[in-house]
Amino acid sequence: MAENIVINLQNVDVFQQKHLVLSNVNLDIAKGEFVFLIGQTGSGKSSLLKIIYGDLHIGNGNGKVAGFDLKKLEDKDVPYLRRKLGIVFQDFQLLSDRTVEQNLEFVLKATGWTDKNLINERIKDVLEKVGLRSKIKKMPHELSGGEQQRVVISRALLNNPEIILADEPTGNLDPDTSEEIVLLLKQISQSGTAVLMATHDYHIIRTFPSRIIKCESGVVHEDAQIA
Repeated sequence: MAENIVINLQNVDVFQQKHLVLSNVNLDIAKGEFVFLIGQTGSGKSSLLKIIYGDLHIGNGNGKVAGFDLKKLEDKDVPYLRRKLGIVFQDFQLLSDRTVEQNLEFVLKATGWTDKNLINERIKDVLEKVGLRSKIKKMPHELSGGEQQRVVISRALLNNPEIILADEPTGNLDPDTSEEIVLLLKQISQSGTAVLMATHDYHIIRTFPSRIIKCESGVVHEDAQIA
C-alpha cells in the first residue's frame, strides 16, 4: 500500500446484519484528498462509512484505514482507530449543558490528554482553525447552526486525525452556511487531512468540484460523474 494512501479497501463486501449492502468495494483515498461520497438513501453510503470507522466488520476482502488492518480489527482496537479519524455528523451532538471549551475539553480528556496547559492550547488552536476563537465560552444554544457545525469540526480536529469522515455535514444548514462549511473542510484537506464527505447536495458538488465516489445498486464507483 502506497505510503500516502490512508483508506484502502480491496474487494470488500459490506454486510448489515446478514444483508449484503455493497459488494466487491475497491477504494483508495490519499492523504490530503477531498472526496465526495454520493448515492441515494439506502444505497450503502452510511454502511461504507461505518466500515471505515470500525462500526461494521468487513466480510470478504481486505481493508486498511490510517494504518489499521480492518480484517484484524477487534472491538478493543476501535477507540484507537477512531483517534486517527475525525467524525462529523449532520446532527451536531454537542453537550448542551457545557460551553464550547468544555465540549472540546471533554473529548480530549476522554482520549487520554491530562496536561491542563496542553489541553487549553489545543482547544484554542482548533477553534482558531475554524474561526471561532471568540466563542470559546459560549453555550451551544447561543451559536448559529453553522457555528455549531464549526465547533463539531474543531472537535473532529482535536487529535490531529489523518482522515475526516463527514456524513451530510451541511444537511441542516442553509445554502450559504453550507458553502462556508465545505470551504472549511476543503482547507482542512489542503493541510494534509483526507476528507470524505457524504452529501445529497448537488449544488455543493458543482460549486466545489472534487473527486466523486458513488454508491449505486450495491456497487461503489470510484470516479463517478454527476449530470
